Amino acid sequence: MPDVTREMVLEKLRNVRGPDMESNIVDLGLVSDVFISDGKAYFSITVPADRAKELEPMRAAAERVVREIPGVKAAMVALTADRKAAPQSAPVQRPAPASGQPHGQRPAGAAKTGIPGVGAIIAVASGKGGVGKSTTSVNLALALQANGLKVGLLDADIYGPSMPRLLKISGRPQQIEGRLIRPMENYGLKVMSMGFLVDEEVAMIWRGPMIQSALLQMLREVAWGELDVLVVDMPPGTGDAQLTMAQQVPLAGAVIVSTPQDLALVDARKGLTMFRKVEVPVLGIVENMSYFVAPDTGTRYDIFGHGGAKKEAERIGVPFLGEVPLTMAIRETSDAGTPLVVSEPEGQVARIYREIAARVWEQVAVARQDKSRVMPNIVFE
Repeated sequence: MPDVTREMVLEKLRNVRGPDMESNIVDLGLVSDVFISDGKAYFSITVPADRAKELEPMRAAAERVVREIPGVKAAMVALTADRKAAPQSAPVQRPAPASGQPHGQRPAGAAKTGIPGVGAIIAVASGKGGVGKSTTSVNLALALQANGLKVGLLDADIYGPSMPRLLKISGRPQQIEGRLIRPMENYGLKVMSMGFLVDEEVAMIWRGPMIQSALLQMLREVAWGELDVLVVDMPPGTGDAQLTMAQQVPLAGAVIVSTPQDLALVDARKGLTMFRKVEVPVLGIVENMSYFVAPDTGTRYDIFGHGGAKKEAERIGVPFLGEVPLTMAIRETSDAGTPLVVSEPEGQVARIYREIAARVWEQVAVARQDKSRVMPNIVFE
C-alpha cells in the first residue's frame, strides 16, 4: 500500500464544494497545509467566523473523503477563520497577519500567536520517559535565570505533572481578572502546572482535544508578566501535546534530553524528527546521566555508556549542549524540591547547567536570525 501523500489528500478534497458552492475548497485556497503522521491527516479549512456552525457539514464531508483514501487511519479536520472573511466567490487572499492575531485564526503560513510579554518559548522534550527530562527542565530554567534572564516554567506534562514536587510548591493559583490566573512562584521562577489544579493522586484520563485545550489555557490564560524566556517541560514522546505546542505556539526551539544508551537515543531521534518535520528549530541535545563518579573513591563509571548523545548530535548536525552526570545530589535535591542550581549554586553540576543554559540561549539567537523559516499551519479539532 503506497504512503499517503499531501497531494493525494488535496486531490480528494477537490471533491468538496466551497461554502457557496463556488468551485472546491482546494482551488478556493481554503485548505491549510496538510500534515500527515502515522496514517493520520491533519488540516483545517478557513471559513467566515460567523458561518462556522452552518458549515459543519462541509468539514464533515472533507473528513469523510480523506478517510476514504487507502492507508488513511483517521482525519482530523477543524474549521478556522480569517480575522476578516474574504468573499467566497474568489480565492481567499492570505496576507501575513500581525503576530498578535487571535489564536485559531491563522491563515496558512501566517505567524503564530505569541504570549504577551514573553520573549521566547523553549520546549524541553524527550522521546521516552525516565531520562530525567523534568529535572533537566527545572535546572535549565533556574540556570537561565542565574545567567541573568527573567524566566517562567510551564509543566506541559498533563498526565504526570512533576513541577509542584520538584520546586516544592503547594496550593492553588489565584484568579486575578477575567479568566487570567496568577502563576505560582518559587526560587524566582513563575510556574504553572496541572499539578496545581488537581490532586496528585487523580488520574488524568483525557483525550487529545482536552489536552490541547488545557495546554493552551495554561499558556495564554496565565499572567506571566514580562519574561525573557518561558521553558516548557513537555511530556515524553511525540503525541498530541507535542504537536499542539509545535503547531499553535511560536517555539523559539526545542531541547532534546537523552541518556547515552542506544535505546534512549532511538526514541530521542523520534522527537528530533517530529520537531524538524513541523519546522521547529532543534536547539541541541543534552546527554543526561552521562556518567557516574563514586563519591567515596572518585572513580568514574559509564553506567549507561558514554558519548552516545554527542555522537548522535554530530551525526544529524545539531548542537551538542553538554553532559550532565548522574549524581546522588541531583536525585536528593529533586526529591526535596531544592534543585541543585539553587541549593548548590557554586557546585560542579550547577556550573554544568549554567553552561548548557548559555549554549541554549546562544542557539535561540541563531534560530531567530533565520528569517526564511516558514511554519506550517495545522489546527486540530
